[in-house]
Amino acid sequence: MKAIVQDRYGSADMLEFQDVEVPAVGADEVLVRVRAAGAGPDVWHWMTGLPLMARPALGFRAPKERIRGWDAAGTVEAVGADVTGFEVGDEVMGLAPGAFAEFAIAKDKLVRKPERLSFEEAAAVPISGITALRAVREKAQVTRGQRVLVIGAAGGVGSLVVQVAKAFGAHVTGVASTGKADLVRSIGADDVVDYTREDFTDGSRKWDVIIDTAGRRPLRHLRRALTRKGTLVIVGGDGGGRWTGGFLRGVLRAPLLSLFVGQKLVALNTKESREDLEALAVMIDEGSVTPVVDRTFDLVEAADAIRYLAQGHPAGKVVVSVSAG
Repeated sequence: MKAIVQDRYGSADMLEFQDVEVPAVGADEVLVRVRAAGAGPDVWHWMTGLPLMARPALGFRAPKERIRGWDAAGTVEAVGADVTGFEVGDEVMGLAPGAFAEFAIAKDKLVRKPERLSFEEAAAVPISGITALRAVREKAQVTRGQRVLVIGAAGGVGSLVVQVAKAFGAHVTGVASTGKADLVRSIGADDVVDYTREDFTDGSRKWDVIIDTAGRRPLRHLRRALTRKGTLVIVGGDGGGRWTGGFLRGVLRAPLLSLFVGQKLVALNTKESREDLEALAVMIDEGSVTPVVDRTFDLVEAADAIRYLAQGHPAGKVVVSVSAG
């Protein structure tokens, strides 16, 4: 099968389009014929090996996983002897390490693809969708009527946070650039702040919850935009240096500061589960959540997809389309 393989850390130049063996299916595994795969910050971290503090998980000298990609949507090609609930031909979406390939193995984090989604849209859901759901439901504990500010509202995660928060009954304000304001409104935001024209952290407006998917503003600025008992949820680790990236701000500084102030400042460490994927599938079927796809690249162009992702802030998710033979 064709796959995007990487044997050493570096830029997108390290990604190679190669022929590799189709993975064998274990008793508790599902072989997925991949039709589309999501390209998000997780792929960039695996590719570069950054921040360095993440190397124990990623691999010290080289990536533990040779084939890039994680989010997958496709059809079931084969099932292990102990697998129940899936049959050959089922359309599915979920987490499958090595999704930048014609075939990939998934275990327990796999659900049926909602019929209303294309494979490309479905590939935009798993990691970004679970991240959005956990940020809104577990960390922020958003309730009906709360005022929620979403920073990075046009991104792959942010666009889903907006929709999930709306589904939970919140009044949502999205933060985006001028060119993406219409997109943020179209996915349900009640209000949009253009950060190129307005400083939403000047204290003139306050929100019960801030979910920051952009990850670069100082905590002291964000706290000015929070109510006295408000909650800040930091998603991801953008920015920072090679050793800690943006994780120092979210994982260390925010919880420590939270001990001394009335506001709740927390970082989200995503723990993927099938239950969360099933909850997202229900929301998608109901029409309250629809993933946004920015651009689609062919599998052979996967390196270009990551370069495009690294250039700035896509409007939605970047997706790699796979045509298995």
